[in-house]
Order: sequence, then structure tokens, then C-alpha cells
Amino acid sequence: MYGSEKSISTSSEGGPAMMAQEYCCASADEGAESGPHVPFVLERREKEEESWRTAVSHQLKKQCTCSSERAKAQVLGFVPILKWLPRYQLKDWILGDVMSGLIVGILLVPQSIAYSLLAGQDPIYGLYTSFFSSIIYTLLGTSRHISVGIFGVLCLLVGQVVDRELALAGYITESIRNNATLGLGMGNSTGGPVCDRSCYAIMVGTTVTFTAGVYQVLMGLLQVGFVSVYLSDSLLSGFATGASLTILTSQVKYLLGLELPRAQGWGSLIKTWVSLFQNLGQTNLCDLVTSMVCLAVLVPTKELNDRFKAKLKAPIPFELFVVIAATLASHFGHFEEEYGSKVAGAIPTGFLPPQLPSWSLIPNVAVDAFSIAIVGFAITVSLSEMFAKKHGYVVDPNQEMYAIGFCNILPSFFRCFTTSAALTKTLVKESTGCQTQMSGLVTALVLLLVLLVISPLFYSLQRCVLAVIILVNLRGALLKFTDVPRMWRVNRLDAAIWLVTMATSALINTELGLLVGVMVSAFCVLGRTQRVQALELGRAGHRELYEDLASYKGLQSQPGVAIFRYEAPIYYANQSLFKKALYRCLGLDPVKEKARRRKLEKHRRKQEEVAMTTGGEGGTKGKEKELTTTTKVFLPNQVNFHSVVIDCSPVLFLDTAGVNALKEVYKDYKENGVQVFLAQCNTSVLESLNRGGYYPEKGMGEKERVFFTISDAVLYAQSLSSQNGDCDTSC
Repeated sequence: MYGSEKSISTSSEGGPAMMAQEYCCASADEGAESGPHVPFVLERREKEEESWRTAVSHQLKKQCTCSSERAKAQVLGFVPILKWLPRYQLKDWILGDVMSGLIVGILLVPQSIAYSLLAGQDPIYGLYTSFFSSIIYTLLGTSRHISVGIFGVLCLLVGQVVDRELALAGYITESIRNNATLGLGMGNSTGGPVCDRSCYAIMVGTTVTFTAGVYQVLMGLLQVGFVSVYLSDSLLSGFATGASLTILTSQVKYLLGLELPRAQGWGSLIKTWVSLFQNLGQTNLCDLVTSMVCLAVLVPTKELNDRFKAKLKAPIPFELFVVIAATLASHFGHFEEEYGSKVAGAIPTGFLPPQLPSWSLIPNVAVDAFSIAIVGFAITVSLSEMFAKKHGYVVDPNQEMYAIGFCNILPSFFRCFTTSAALTKTLVKESTGCQTQMSGLVTALVLLLVLLVISPLFYSLQRCVLAVIILVNLRGALLKFTDVPRMWRVNRLDAAIWLVTMATSALINTELGLLVGVMVSAFCVLGRTQRVQALELGRAGHRELYEDLASYKGLQSQPGVAIFRYEAPIYYANQSLFKKALYRCLGLDPVKEKARRRKLEKHRRKQEEVAMTTGGEGGTKGKEKELTTTTKVFLPNQVNFHSVVIDCSPVLFLDTAGVNALKEVYKDYKENGVQVFLAQCNTSVLESLNRGGYYPEKGMGEKERVFFTISDAVLYAQSLSSQNGDCDTSC
């Protein structure tokens, strides 16, 4: 086989330089005069194949070997703060870390309270969640910039599970939360719920969070951090946008002051809007006016922050100002007593004693927790890698899996719900001078101050104000709709993935939207191998450059040789399409040609029988004439080539079906007098051809099928044809 060896042999006389020189000087004319063209040959390095037992033994020995250096490396890898804290540059980094941590902490206070509403929890639990996640990620995370805490999409997913389990437990509608019994078991003789609605809601939330964290840690142990690469940017963006529409819909009832149960099941967005229109007459005017005023303040101020962020050293915390003003107005205006406005209620100070998740609830929430775990991990890894690339350092996806997993497992014992990285707070953190995760500790100190001292002051804060804060923070995701025309112009497949994922997440089901997005992405990748370009190539002048004849001008076809390129791997799903594309591009289907010849042969035999029966000299002459005619029927008149060269450079791999397809192409064309050669095969393809029996055992001449360059294959085919032509002439 020509071109089956893979490394240059330097032992031959003259070395690779002389071999290359001989190759460059070769031509079709020389081949015609001195025999077949001799192509460039590389000598393959011998590789010792390691048995699976040896490989497994080696890996076990490598993983199970224990030494002081390995133990130290494991500890430093699992707790990255031990690695970077001793090298902390106090004078250069402390100011930026303190500033960014302080700003993010101030922004987190109103957002933590607001997003608790979205997750179906009391405000205090949102503060707990942000506090514990900031500390744990500082210890275990590898990213220097991302802010881990409450994220709207995860709060929505948790809230849907919480509302479903509350309905199953008998809590149909929201009731006034009895904070006196918060977290205390209240068993009854009938075997009903062990605590009030608020207590049961956080029990469900912590169980979901614990289960999701266990999934993430297990994925880290199994080293499956690479799965994040299968969640494309368009998929995650479409999912986040669809979930944002669902979040927006779920908060409208708070803007209007309506007390409606959250819609469950598929099509919850449509069900919610129908319920809203049916109950529009019950709108609380106090909540509606407050919502409109807060929106009128926050929307333009958010725009100002974005427009002047280059000039501002830190974003102005307008949300906190609105929360303070709204709380004061509600307290002194007696909005709850006079107008029936719903308020946050009593927020206790300090920390409640830890409690275990409800083990009996785990089977009910296991499937939901898995989708939550995937979403949380994917968003965290995507953001950490994006900011690591921007600032020139490396993050470990598997360690990020551990970090976000323990950010869910450990806080779940302290009544927290699911967390992940959040884009808006990460951008604020980066823009305010963050250098390391030391800023996370500063954020935790701010939240600790609120938990110990300030939290009871938010008693009179209206829920409609919290809903406004949530809606304003959805602005970035909702603005993605304006990017759809640009995405469509850049890449229609990515735009289609975005639209399908967004529509499914919003209109059908949030978790299903993620699954559908993954499936659509996979089918798009598969579809690209089904609908690929099949090209006939031509040569650019005297250069060894071959490109598509239909795409470029000035290319020359090679006399007697058709050059074909199939720009995809050849495997079981597209091997038949490969053959059809080859036959269509070259204008010769050997299977149909073989059938045509059989039909002509049958017709010839029939005519011979007729001639034999008629007898006589005329019949004999007719028989000879027909025989002469039919023996010349070999190829269609429009086919002007004797050889086919298949450029395999875009073929990344072959499976058994792909090798068999190439064998069939070779066999079918050979029966029609056409030689088939392969060129520019990579090592993987060569090994697949060898293992698949592409090269016959007998006849070394039959092995002259594969070449390292297209020029070698073309010159060899032309010289071989010239030699056969000379032989036919001499005969």
C-alpha cells in the first residue's frame, strides 16, 4: 500500500529531503515513459499495543498510589484557596476585592429577598442561600471572578417543584405564614403535614437542593465535567430566555396584587395568563400603583447604569434605594392594614438550627433535581470559562462541579435552596475591580450584617416591589429577542436551536425545554453529516492545490481522472448518502450501469437465439455485428474518466459501515473498468481501512489504492492508464 506508513524514514539514502525532491520532480510524462508513477512513501513508526488488562492495571496503580506529594496535590486541588491565598498580593488586590465584594453584597440584599419569592420561600432563606454559597465557593471554586448565589432560572425550577409538592401535601393556596412555628415540627394525630406551609416549602426546597448537589458531586467524581461542551451557547441562551418569560409571567400576579396558585404541568405560561385575565377585576390598586412607580424608577436607572458603566467606578444600587423607600412608604402609609397589600412579613434575625433534608421526598424530586443540577453546573462552568479566558487563567470543570455541588449540599442543612453562578452579579463583580474570590468573603460579611441586624426592618416591604426587582433583572435575557435577526443571518441552525429551546421552555415546560434543546442540537450535528457538500475538484494551475470546480474559476480537470471530496465522516448513518453523492457527482452509478449491461446482455442473447433459429449467412453476419456492438458497451458515452480519486482529508473517521461502503465503491467501479484511489487519509482512517479489510490479502498490486497526496494519486492513475494504453496498442 502506498502512503500507509506515517513517519518519515531517515535511514534511506538521501533522507526525506531527497525523497521529497524526487516526489516534486515526478510528472505524468515521466510515468508514461518509465512505468507507473512512484509516489511519496512514509515509513510508519511501530507502536506496541497495550492490552486492556495492562492499561487497567496501570491506571489503578496510578490512581491508588499514595505519597505525601500526591496527598498534598489532592488537598490543594480540592481546596484551591490553600493554593492561591499564600500568594495573595495584599497591596495590589485588597482594594478591588473589598470594593467589588461590598457592591455585590449591597445588590444581593434586595435580590435575595426578591428571588425567595420566585422559589416559593420566605425572604430569610434567600439571604441564607446567598451567604453560605459565597463562603463555600470562595473555598472550593477555581474561578476568580464569578459570583455564586441565587439565579433566577434555578429559583423558577425550584419554585415549580415546591408548589407541586405543596399541592400534593394539601396546601392549595398561599396562606399567611406563621413564623412562630418556622422550622418546628408539628405532628398531628391524623398523620398530615408535620409543619406549616412555610416549613414544608423550605423542606421541599432543601431536599431538591441536597439531591441536586449530590448529583453534581457524583458527576465530579466520575470526571464528567466535559458534558458542558454539549450545551451550546445558543441552547443555554434560548433556555434562559424561555425561562425568563415564565418568570415574568409568574410575577405578574404580584404586580397586580392577585392571590393565585401557580399553574402546574405543561403549558403553565398559557394557563397563568388565562387565570390572570379571568381575575383581572380583583386587582389591588395599591400594589398596581406601587409596581408602576417602581418600574418607572428602576427601568431608566438601570439603563443609566449600563450606559455610563465605563465612567462609573461602581454601579449605583438603585434597587436598594427603591427597597428602602418602598419599605418606609408601606410602613408609614399602613399599606397592609389600609389597602390589603401583601408584604414580606416578619424576617427573623440570626440563624436557625440545622436540619436534615426529608429523605422520603427524594424519590419525588429526584428527576427534577437532575435537570436543576445540569442547568446549574452548565451555567457555572460556562461563565467561569468565559471570564477565565478573558483574564488569562484556567479553571477546572470537574473542580467547578465539586464546588457548585457542595454549594448546594452543605447549605441545604441550613435551609437554603439551589445556587449557581449569576451573570449580572459576575459582571458587576468584574467591573468593580475583583481580583480573587476574597471578594466573596466580603459579600458574605455584608449579608451577615443584614442577617444579624437589619433583616427585621424589611417587614413592611411589599411583595410587588420584590416582583418589580425580579422583572427588571430579566431585562438582559428578554433583550435576546432583538438578537434573533442577527443570529439568523450568522447561522440559521444556531438560531433555530435558540428558537425551539426558547419556545419549548416557555410554552410547554421549562425542564422539557432543556431536553428538547439538547436533542435538537444533537440532531443538527447529525444532520450536518447527512447534508454535506459532495464536490468535484480541479487543480489550480501547476500548484498542488485542488478545490471545488463549481466554487472557483480557473481550475483545471485532470485528463481521465475524476477527483471527488466528501466533507464529512463516513459512518453507518450516511454511508448510503455518500455513495449516492459520489455517483451523482461523477455521473456514473455503477450499480445502474451493471443492471444496464445485464439488460443489454440479455437482449443480445435473445437476438443470438433468434439468429440461430433463422440460420443462414445473414443470421451469422448479424450475430457477429451484434457481438461487436455489445462488447463495446462498457461505459456511458458521457463518462470521460478511467480513474476516481477520493480526497479523504475531511473524513475524520470511518466505522465498519463506512469501510464497507468504500469497498463496495471500489468493487462496483472496478467491474465497470474504473479504478478508485484514496488520498490524504489521516491515521485513524488508515487504521480503520486496515482493520476493516479494505486491502486484499493477495496481490500486492491491489494494495496500490491509498496515497498521501492527491497529486500522487492522479499521477499514478494517469501513468497506469498510459501504460495500459501502450500495452493495448502493442498487442
